[in-house]
Amino acid sequence: MQANWHGVFPAAVTHFHDDESINLPATLDHLEKMIEAGIHGVIMLGTVGENCSLEMSEKLTVLKAAVEHVRGRIPVLSGVAETSTRLACRYAAEAQKIGADGLMVLPAMVYKADGHEAMAHFRTVAKASDLPIMIYNNPPSYNIDVTPEMFVDLADEPKFVCIKESSDNPRRITDLKNLTGDRFLLFCGVDDLVLESAMLGATGWVSGLVNAFPAENRLLWDLAMAGRYSEAVDVYRWYTPLLHLDTLPKLVQYIKLAVAECGYGSAKTRAPRLPIEGAELAKVLDIIRKAIATRPDAKAYFANA
Repeated sequence: MQANWHGVFPAAVTHFHDDESINLPATLDHLEKMIEAGIHGVIMLGTVGENCSLEMSEKLTVLKAAVEHVRGRIPVLSGVAETSTRLACRYAAEAQKIGADGLMVLPAMVYKADGHEAMAHFRTVAKASDLPIMIYNNPPSYNIDVTPEMFVDLADEPKFVCIKESSDNPRRITDLKNLTGDRFLLFCGVDDLVLESAMLGATGWVSGLVNAFPAENRLLWDLAMAGRYSEAVDVYRWYTPLLHLDTLPKLVQYIKLAVAECGYGSAKTRAPRLPIEGAELAKVLDIIRKAIATRPDAKAYFANA
């Protein structure tokens, strides 16, 4: 199975009204602004999209709206993050009916599976639809590590086409290349490791901060892909204080705060996530506002190419 996935894929935020109901117009307007900035694809309902805070019916409503809005212009993937394999299979089947282009499948939530159980979960979900799958490996967050050796085992399932590598260890890119060659598309899933991952062979980036800085995010990626590493490093150093926000427990609140500061929507999250306040709020706002004040001119970089 082939999937033409490459480049910058936002893990898109889900916007809410003040009463925590889903704000679909704001979600789609924000998505359109990122498309205009040049994203290559999008993942709805990932961690940043607050997947686990939404009911099944709400997830399907958001995904259907996104698919209809995009109209095939870019690939639309959906996160699959359920507490049981059965629920994950049900969601995968519904996502195919809606018209999603692929799935980003997480291990079953809550239960800490061992390697055998994790692989069984992925294989079972793969049988529930005909969609290509990005396997999301994030041991720091979910305490389940899909190792390079496990991906060798999983390589016999043709629906597994891509790996979102978020182990916080860029060595994994090389290990995966050495063990599986070009069998899988490799996406970086840690914002502040993207340049390292791109240099080692990642051809895609699932990003959180792109929600707030889509043009600058695309600039960094394009410079890396063009081999303009000196310039890429300059942009990366500007961007890194922001990118660190993606690696912290309150990444959703921080990213949504950046989204609001950049004029793309509200910082509202759904409980149990609460607004940040006090010294924490001041610290994060300082990082965001300094970045806004010193952001690079993306158009100027390529005008001088």
